[in-house]
Amino acid sequence: MNALAQLGMVSDFPSNIQISSASSAIAVEDVKDYFVVKDGMKFAGSHLLVDLWGATNLCEPSVIDQTLREAALTAGATILHSHFHHFSPNGGVSGVLVLAESHISIHTWPERHFAAVDIFMCGACDPHLAIPVMQRTFKAARVDLDEHRRGRVA
Repeated sequence: MNALAQLGMVSDFPSNIQISSASSAIAVEDVKDYFVVKDGMKFAGSHLLVDLWGATNLCEPSVIDQTLREAALTAGATILHSHFHHFSPNGGVSGVLVLAESHISIHTWPERHFAAVDIFMCGACDPHLAIPVMQRTFKAARVDLDEHRRGRVA
């Protein structure tokens, strides 16, 4: 892990949340179910695909990292670690925030003023609360949203 951190492949702020091998000995009845029940449907979580058009602030990994962190916390998620890659001094950024509840990822095309954001959260989180946080930083003229319920239980 230290070698990856030196290469900039993991966040300087990793979480200390870890799952030990002892957790495999927990009885089935003691396991918390993180599936969601909404509108009479049980499912793993909400997966939002967010397209930000006419957006700004898409070139700086540290700004994007801080924005996604704030978005995750606002949505009620637990941040485990992050990684962002800057393609060139004037290029886009691709990155991911790994959450205990799943992830937020982003890919930016500053030359097109476009960002594709993927938010998947399970449990008590509300991924929709992340969108206004991103809107404030990226100032998108248009936000297109698709929502999918992942892991629907029949």
